[in-house]
Amino acid sequence: MPSYPLPLCNPTDATALLAVLQGEARIWRGRDLAPVTARPTGFAALDHCLPGHGWPVGALTELLAVREGIGELSLPLPALRALCAQEYPIAFIAPPHIPYAPALRKAGIPLSRLLWIDTASDNDARWAAEQILREGGAGAILLWSDTQEGRALRRLQLAAETGRALAFLYRSAARRAHSSTAALRLVLESCAEGLAIEVIKARGGRTGRVVLEAVRAAAG
Repeated sequence: MPSYPLPLCNPTDATALLAVLQGEARIWRGRDLAPVTARPTGFAALDHCLPGHGWPVGALTELLAVREGIGELSLPLPALRALCAQEYPIAFIAPPHIPYAPALRKAGIPLSRLLWIDTASDNDARWAAEQILREGGAGAILLWSDTQEGRALRRLQLAAETGRALAFLYRSAARRAHSSTAALRLVLESCAEGLAIEVIKARGGRTGRVVLEAVRAAAG
C-alpha cells in the first residue's frame, strides 16, 4: 500500500488555535466536567440546581440583576456568614452604595471581617479583585463591575482559580447575551413569590430556574 506523509501542523497555527480554545467562553473543555468543589448557598432549592450543590469554590460567579434592590446582596449572605464564622475576611469592591453597617451586623457579618474597597475606576476595582484573589486575601470577594471586556473576565476567572475563594461579580442583566468565562451565571429578577433565579450557565451542570421566597424578605 502506498504511504502518505501525515500533514504537520504549523507551530504558529497551533499557537493561534490554542489561544482561541482558551479564550472562547462558549467552548467547554474537559476540566469543565470535573467534580465541582462548592460551598452551600444556604438555600436548598438553589443548591439543588447547582453543580456541587453550592457556590463554586475557585471560580467566578456572575450575578446579573435586572435592577438593584431585589435581594442580589442577600443571596450570597449565608455563605459569607459561614466564611466569617471560619475567620475568613470578606471583600466588597466598588459597591454602588456605601455598605450599611447595621444591616450587615444584623445579617451576621462581623464588621471586623469586612474589607470595603472604594476605587477611582472600574479598572482599579478589577485590579484590586485580582490581587486579593491571587494572594488568597479573602474567603470571598464581591465585585461590582459592568465590564464587557472578555480578557478582563478571563483574568478574574483565573485569579479565582488561583486563590480558591468564592468570587461574585455583579453585572447588569443586559450582559446576559454576552459570552463569559464565568463558571456560573445567574440572572436575578424579582417576582410575586420572591426572587427568581435563572441559571443560564453552570460549568459541569445544567441550566434551570428557581424562585426563593426567603430572599424577598431579606431584601426588604
